Amino acid sequence: MSIPSKKELCQNWKLYVITDPSAAKEKPLPELIRAAIQGGASVIQLRDKEASDEELTHLAKEILKVTRSKNVPLIVNDRVRVAGLSGAQGVHLGQNDGPLKEARLVLGDAAIIGRSTHSREQIIEAQEEGFDYIGVGPVFSTPTKPGVASVGLDLVRFAAQNIRIPFVAIGGINESNASQVREAGATAVAVVRAVIDSKDPESAARNIARFFL
Repeated sequence: MSIPSKKELCQNWKLYVITDPSAAKEKPLPELIRAAIQGGASVIQLRDKEASDEELTHLAKEILKVTRSKNVPLIVNDRVRVAGLSGAQGVHLGQNDGPLKEARLVLGDAAIIGRSTHSREQIIEAQEEGFDYIGVGPVFSTPTKPGVASVGLDLVRFAAQNIRIPFVAIGGINESNASQVREAGATAVAVVRAVIDSKDPESAARNIARFFL
């Protein structure tokens, strides 16, 4: 059996679940992530803006025990060093989180490296730079990105029609609006609170993932 390329792997993503300490509250992240994967999450991103590199590296290693057993990649938000130290499969970089070249030097060619994009220009630039995938959003307003204006479904349509690399629509997406995002051309969506803050993360993940199967 041949090993899928990074592009093939990213193209197969349907539901990209991002952790958030404020949404998880007191619930143990490894348990939440296990439930999300059971519900259909195809990739997990570890995101914690407040934790130290040491704390986040330890947490990533705990989560990897779950994700590796399910053959689901773990992506670390922002922290290239943490991704490298923990053994995570990649890193996701915001617009201000440094260039692709520097992350690639640390993590190597096998790592999956993504970029957040919020405009047509940023989408095209990320593709030309060589990112493995991009996030497009925030599609709808979201408390995860306070003060950031939503980009709407038109940017999702632009990405679907104009780029060759995989993309994930993100921002305020939940079960009630996921079908709109799918109709706009997205084949994968990223969610935070819709799954992590749910009373039943497995069912929440399943109810969103079904729109992209």
